[in-house]
Amino acid sequence: MILHSRILNHLRNRPLSSATSVYIQYYLEPFRQYSSYKEQYIKQNRVKYSSYAKYAAYITVATSILGLHYYVFYKKAQALDKKPTLCGEFRADLKTYNLEEVGKHDNKQNGIWVTFKQGVYDITDFIEKHPGGPSKIIMAAGSSIEPFWAIFANHNTEEIYELLESMRIGNISKDDAASNAINENDPYSKEPIRHKVLKINGQKPFCAEPPPSLLIESFITPMETFYVRNHLPVPEIDLKTYSLELAIEEVIKKTFKFEDIRKYPKYTITSAIMCGGNRRSEMAQERQLRGLSWGVGAVGNATWTGTRLCDVLKDLGINEDNYNHIQFEGYDLDPSGTPYGASIPISKAMDPRADIILAYEMNGQPIPRDHGFPVRVIVPGVVGARNVKWLARIIVSKEESPSQWQQGDYKGFSPSTDWDNVDFSKAPAIQEMPVISAICKPEHAETIKVVNGKINVKGYAWSGGGRKIIRVDITNNQGKTWYTADLNAEDKNAKEGRYWSWTLWSIDLPVKEGSKEIEIWAKAVDASYNVQPESFKNIWNLRGFVCNAYHRVKVKLEH
Repeated sequence: MILHSRILNHLRNRPLSSATSVYIQYYLEPFRQYSSYKEQYIKQNRVKYSSYAKYAAYITVATSILGLHYYVFYKKAQALDKKPTLCGEFRADLKTYNLEEVGKHDNKQNGIWVTFKQGVYDITDFIEKHPGGPSKIIMAAGSSIEPFWAIFANHNTEEIYELLESMRIGNISKDDAASNAINENDPYSKEPIRHKVLKINGQKPFCAEPPPSLLIESFITPMETFYVRNHLPVPEIDLKTYSLELAIEEVIKKTFKFEDIRKYPKYTITSAIMCGGNRRSEMAQERQLRGLSWGVGAVGNATWTGTRLCDVLKDLGINEDNYNHIQFEGYDLDPSGTPYGASIPISKAMDPRADIILAYEMNGQPIPRDHGFPVRVIVPGVVGARNVKWLARIIVSKEESPSQWQQGDYKGFSPSTDWDNVDFSKAPAIQEMPVISAICKPEHAETIKVVNGKINVKGYAWSGGGRKIIRVDITNNQGKTWYTADLNAEDKNAKEGRYWSWTLWSIDLPVKEGSKEIEIWAKAVDASYNVQPESFKNIWNLRGFVCNAYHRVKVKLEH
């Protein structure tokens, strides 16, 4: 039985085409060895065996092979024919409830039920395990989750449907389901038009990145091809009625119109913004995690023009010693009316050298809607999640932002932390980003022509906190030989400790004569001599943030 279990386990992880070799390896070969051993034993002991034993052995092997053949091929075929989960469809084997009965289950004492289409689900035990935190999902208690999933449309996946269906307890009638249906227009129906070159990682909310080879064609990223990371529907804002509230704790001290912000001295910086999940798709190859499958393109470099935050706070007469954080809220809202929010330490917000600005221009033009029109806070050197778009409110507070994206997301954990033992309250929110680099040309699996024994390789490097990139090392022989890349483009006007922009690099990389395929590795070093870790194994985390291991690209060579 142990041998059978080993074989079945082995077969589950083998392609169909290799099944025959597995049979031979585990059944025919041992049988041949057994037959040979048996003949020797008979000769040595001069025992005459009945032919029935021989037939029985052959029949056993044949039956086992047929059984394995059925298991591998028939079960595989069944898996291929598996139909998508019909989440929310009526099930005759379950009880039907009315909406009044469902509505009574809106608390932990009675149990927390929700509906989806015609399905009723008991999510009581799941509430505390919800990746988005309990505060959001609890809003649907005793009612339909459909309006919420219209906003957080990333839930509409087969994996989520299967998870929800596992908590199924009953039905509601077709009429009740119809009354639960969303009557309002799709909140994403008035989204901006995006450039078709962007690779879409999420449709609602919209998240997309440019191709790697296009990304590094310009030191300043064009607005049209700058990556987009939205968390909620893009708000429609009329410049004539726009206002920005400034508050101390919950007391509004000042309200700015757009022109009031522009009255402050105009200030321009060049800064990269990077999503905390940039290069997540590589970390996911190490082990399964949760999050959008970003490549190397969730980063962009632009000029940002606006009013310095420290000047605005100074006018409010803020004493830095009395407070700890500056919170930001956007005009983008979830179904409950709660805005996207984030915060940064007040020490950074008040520091003129931090170059934090309330930006109203991007690359010399009004900020596009996808990037925060009309005003976005730019926090250089810090994870993109704190660069709040469509800025509606600035709050001086002793407390960090209570936002889900500050408290229950954008945090890093040990590789041994999983969704059963994670405690977001014990991890600090990501602020400054670590050193990182990426190879953008050539791309993975591309065929490159070797010219004079070399190939051209290009990419970007960046480090958070204003730390300058001082070196980028490249190898194509597993680190036996490292070559130093040329740093071709950087912000020449940046001052010490305020290198907010990325660095573009390139190298004509020598390759071994006759080699047909190589793997290129890249690692960057910043001014504090921070260097990228070699692999994702020991920096893996369940949400896939700060993915800054060596970047590796395999390419084919044409001599």
